[in-house]
Amino acid sequence: MEKYKEISPYSDEQAREAFARIAKHPMLPVASMFLFPNQPINTFNKLIKGIKTVDEFQSVVMERLVSACIERSSSGFTISGTENLNPEQRFLAVSNHRDIILDPALVQWTLLKEGVPFTEICVGSNLLQGQLVSDLLHSNRMIKVIRGISAREMYLSSKLLSSYIRDAVSTGRSSVWIAQREGRTKNGMDLTEQGLLKMFDMSGNSDFQSNFEALNILPMSISYEYESCDIRKARELLIARSQKYVKKRNEDTHSILTGIRQWKGGMHLHIDKPLTSEEIAVAAECDKNLRYQALRGILDRRIINGYHLWKTNYMGYDLMTGTKKYSDKYSEEDMVAFKAYTERKLNKVERRLDRDALKQIFWEIYGNPVLAKERLNEA
Repeated sequence: MEKYKEISPYSDEQAREAFARIAKHPMLPVASMFLFPNQPINTFNKLIKGIKTVDEFQSVVMERLVSACIERSSSGFTISGTENLNPEQRFLAVSNHRDIILDPALVQWTLLKEGVPFTEICVGSNLLQGQLVSDLLHSNRMIKVIRGISAREMYLSSKLLSSYIRDAVSTGRSSVWIAQREGRTKNGMDLTEQGLLKMFDMSGNSDFQSNFEALNILPMSISYEYESCDIRKARELLIARSQKYVKKRNEDTHSILTGIRQWKGGMHLHIDKPLTSEEIAVAAECDKNLRYQALRGILDRRIINGYHLWKTNYMGYDLMTGTKKYSDKYSEEDMVAFKAYTERKLNKVERRLDRDALKQIFWEIYGNPVLAKERLNEA
């Protein structure tokens, strides 16, 4: 494992050193009040000091954190497709990506409840802002995906990451979770990056079909009734229309905290069956890059099909299209409340931004998942 040292998660020994640093962090009392609201303020500190392994950290601390998030910032978390999980078989989970931390955290919480070993999680190095975030992510089996490097360095980094993922899954050491694209989906359209599939194939030593069959790819779809960081995403998309959007320092950290605390309404995770040999064979019959396009299309269909639509999605669609196509999916009271929610969110950003354009983007974030399913059914 020495060649993977730069990108691999913490070992138990490294994690214990991280737990000691976390226990001293000034933010710990705030976290303790969130996790243990009716207990002494040093409760979390004592708990962290007693943790000895990564497994224990995830099954005790992170389980508590995700459970608290479900209880206090959602109306409930539902899951479908757990029959597609095999505790004895490792897999590569390819998921849509809506929230920086909650997406993979909800997957790990589900695996814990189902008695399935945790996955390792691919996370961009751009999120490692400060020792605390770095320690928390590395202690959650984080595989570091290096960002912001030259094309040559990116090639070598991708090759290393591809080798690490294949080694983890094919040897049975660990399953791996990765988002279908770099960064979160901001416009509501969950589409797989073709480069991701090329990266998977870089480490294969056989033909296209054998290389992908060995990864046991398991598509996953996560959806939130109220989109995580919705107004932040709308703002970024609007600004990016006229200039390069540059993130402020610690912007990702604020998005992480917002995602955890923001009211999300219902949350749903769908776990689909693994890609079949027949599906991969269809892609393998195509020429060169077309085979990656074909495989991407298969993954997109699975992920979009598994996405759970909420009232907010149907209302967003009707508002963005100026129709009442899905008015049977919600009440007039629902629509009044959603419009009021939209206005409250718009009032949180700068007045100089074009309000009508921002509102349209905001509704598209909610409505585009409906549009995606429509296009899928028409294809």
